Amino acid sequence: MMTPVSAPDVDSSTTPNTHNVPYLCKPFMGESLERPPVWFMRQAGRYMEEYRAIRKKVSFLELCKDLDLATEVSLQPYKAFGMDAVIMFCDILIPPEAMGMELHFGDGGPKFAAPLNHVDDVKKLTVPNPADSMGFVMDLLGNLRKELASDPHTALIGFAGAPWTLATYMIEGGTSKNFTRLKGWMYDQPDALHMLLDKLTDTVIAYLNAQIDAGAQVVQLFDTWGGLLDEAGYREFVQPYAKRVMDNLNRSTSPAMYYINTAAHLTDAVLEIRPDGLSVDHRVPLTVMRERAAAMGMPNLVLQGNIDPIAMLAKPEKLKPIVEKLLVENQGQPHIFNVGHGFIPQTPTQNVQHVVDWVKAYGA
Repeated sequence: MMTPVSAPDVDSSTTPNTHNVPYLCKPFMGESLERPPVWFMRQAGRYMEEYRAIRKKVSFLELCKDLDLATEVSLQPYKAFGMDAVIMFCDILIPPEAMGMELHFGDGGPKFAAPLNHVDDVKKLTVPNPADSMGFVMDLLGNLRKELASDPHTALIGFAGAPWTLATYMIEGGTSKNFTRLKGWMYDQPDALHMLLDKLTDTVIAYLNAQIDAGAQVVQLFDTWGGLLDEAGYREFVQPYAKRVMDNLNRSTSPAMYYINTAAHLTDAVLEIRPDGLSVDHRVPLTVMRERAAAMGMPNLVLQGNIDPIAMLAKPEKLKPIVEKLLVENQGQPHIFNVGHGFIPQTPTQNVQHVVDWVKAYGA
């Protein structure tokens, strides 16, 4: 049984006392809840006017690395809407930057000044010490724990990009529509790709464990591009590295969730990673994923999700039945309410508040 990091005064006896444990951590401890915890991926960001006001003053990377501003932005949705968790404000591409790549953000999203081309480029990358090159992330987590000290109900979430997803950006140089360069590596220089994934895996393990040490009570591994490949490709280039991350995290204190997008064709391979929680995109019903998890010996796997983010733009009278259906289908099951992908900038803030209120009222 898992004993997640809790408020400083939590009972640390052998049998977990969940009284002061953050609400979001309770499903991981086997506690049955009347309503699921609720938070949202990309809950801090461009859909909030408060965030946009700050972004007018600083660049995205400056915001990630400014302790006071990153703290403020992380807390904005929690203060505005009352989610059950605060997720630190950062970007998944901070580790590649720490490994030696030059990172920029512009209107077109993230860009690496010099994408990886050859095995020699991979050999030049270092596996960084998180305390040295990414210490500002740990400072942020420590600061957020202080800010949340008076609210043991609310969990603090840390995160990292999965090795495969990070590799896609490092090789493509940014976002891509067809991932030609990445797949070229798969076919023409697979040994170089495996070398890169090995280095990224070591980096991500150290990075997430440092986050746990700094106060993250839950961590999430984002594999946004994990569903790009067929099952054979996933099992060769994605799954082994994601599983190695999961197997080497300090999960005795902080549960770890795995998120993968567009992976309906990979269900069994994904479940074999055996995370503490699986964040499911909106294309796969949670009832189907729960049945498959049970068949694979994981009947109590915590599932997270999975409202279509575009549904969050609907009129409240159309959105509420969608929310209620998900709540009813997962009642009594280990479930964390979330979207199936991140919020988009057009998300109405009033709908965010409606959904939080509806979830919190459920079962009351």
